[in-house]
Amino acid sequence: MSNSDSDEEDLIDYYQYRKLRRIQREHWVHPYIKENANLRLFVAAQELSQTDRKFIAFYRMSKETYQELARMVGPFLEKMNTNIRECVLAGERILITLRYLATGGTFVALSLYFARGESTVRKIIRETTDIIWNILKDIYMPVPTQDRFKPIADRFELLWNLPNCIGALDGKHIRIEKFPHTGSENFNYKHFHSTVLMACCDADGLFTIIEPGFTGRNSDAGIFKACTMNYWMTRGSFNIPPPSSLRHDESNTPFPYYFVGDAAFPLSRDLLRPYSSRSLDNTKRIFNYRLSRGRKSIECVFGMAAEKFAVLNGPIRCRDPTTVNDIIKSACILHNFVRKREGIEYRPHDTAQMNETAEVPTNIRVRAISIHKGSSATTLRNYLANYFLSPRASLPWQWKFAVPEGNTE
Repeated sequence: MSNSDSDEEDLIDYYQYRKLRRIQREHWVHPYIKENANLRLFVAAQELSQTDRKFIAFYRMSKETYQELARMVGPFLEKMNTNIRECVLAGERILITLRYLATGGTFVALSLYFARGESTVRKIIRETTDIIWNILKDIYMPVPTQDRFKPIADRFELLWNLPNCIGALDGKHIRIEKFPHTGSENFNYKHFHSTVLMACCDADGLFTIIEPGFTGRNSDAGIFKACTMNYWMTRGSFNIPPPSSLRHDESNTPFPYYFVGDAAFPLSRDLLRPYSSRSLDNTKRIFNYRLSRGRKSIECVFGMAAEKFAVLNGPIRCRDPTTVNDIIKSACILHNFVRKREGIEYRPHDTAQMNETAEVPTNIRVRAISIHKGSSATTLRNYLANYFLSPRASLPWQWKFAVPEGNTE
């Protein structure tokens, strides 16, 4: 017997084995879903007549905001009925997706609640999250330009007393189920599998740039080095406004606009980070405190988004990386969508009472530093640290919060 005949017989035997092992589908439509088909009208439509408070608790947005979302996204979700079955209406598709994003629950639970098949729910969520992102991104997360960066910088200075700042950067580990054939790529230092969302926000709690899909085992510094935001920064593609003088700088020296990040990020002209905690003096402590007032914005955004859409707390029970990224992006863009329509605007805090107890040390050493167009990132950071010590730019309470009691070094 030739080798070719032997191979053909092995192939036939394997085919027969797979045919015997194949699991036959018991039902075209599961009996539970068939018996409860009439409830779909209640689930998808009758709940809209409930109180607005219950609707917000269930779908994380008001009825008016949902109706606006359905108006914008609905036409792209419409399907046609077939001879085999009726289509799932656009409104129900949006509600299924919102409920999934709000809870991060299992597809089985959603299929039982909405009386739809599990595979149907999976497909609906995969398609709807992609469409939500593509329709809303240009309106609620447009590509930053000079005209958009300047208002962001004004808000950072008004709210958090951080001049010329145009965004706060950080990464968030989002728990996932292990992707097939990935080994330990997504296993992070917190001892669970995750994908990392690298994001930038403004001073008002809105995402301005997001980039999901990085493997969980990498550090924030490594992820930032590989991300598109860093590529734009290093090649001048961000369209950042030209340098302008700081509001209370008597020398009127132009100072570049910059992003802020924590100690895990590299220091550059476009990205400032805190001084190392190993060698701090009072000047550096004040700078770290002032920088943290702006940097915490991204922590707040992550917290607000995860509180509204619990799917960001994970685990995301999906084995397809593309779908996981679509889920994350849709949650982020819906956070912006809901916050712009329903959120409470940040306002500057009243500092009158704190001003009464402020005690400014008299022996702080202020070094004479000058900057120019080619100044290094270290020089720029030192210049800004000195600026925060000036009488007009300093905050009445910064010494109390940033300098240890009795420390004058």
